[in-house]
Amino acid sequence: MAKEQGRKLVAQNKKARHDYAIDDTYEAGLVLQGTEVKSLRQGRASLVDGFVDIDGGEAWLHGVHIPEYSQGTWTNHSARRKRKLLLNRIEIDKIERRVSEKGLSVIPLSLYFLDGRAKVEIGVGKGKKSWDKRHTIAERTAQREVEQAVGRRLKGMSD
Repeated sequence: MAKEQGRKLVAQNKKARHDYAIDDTYEAGLVLQGTEVKSLRQGRASLVDGFVDIDGGEAWLHGVHIPEYSQGTWTNHSARRKRKLLLNRIEIDKIERRVSEKGLSVIPLSLYFLDGRAKVEIGVGKGKKSWDKRHTIAERTAQREVEQAVGRRLKGMSD
């Protein structure tokens, strides 16, 4: 069987970038059971309620829903079990230090296969307040309007 190449996106947490101001991102491997991998290869997962916890010098992914594999038997996995993340010791220490000092959160942003191996992109960031979200939306709208005006101007159209 040919080895998988490239990046295949399984799940993405779009709301995370809306709810959090992401400072740093890290790529981590996942410790999975066989039926979890098969379920992910079918493109089934949800990162909506997920978060990362540092416990005993290890990073754990909580709340990520990977549904049971349909052809699985008694060897099927629990859908919301906690899963160990594979990160370097330096990265774990850096994340733990930032979370404890500044009160930041660590959340999963996307889940994908990279050259046949399951990876999760995690982000360290601070939660936005409702006025922060409105401010971000207003900035994005203003930027879009400026780009449209420049485009019309370049085409010779009047404003």
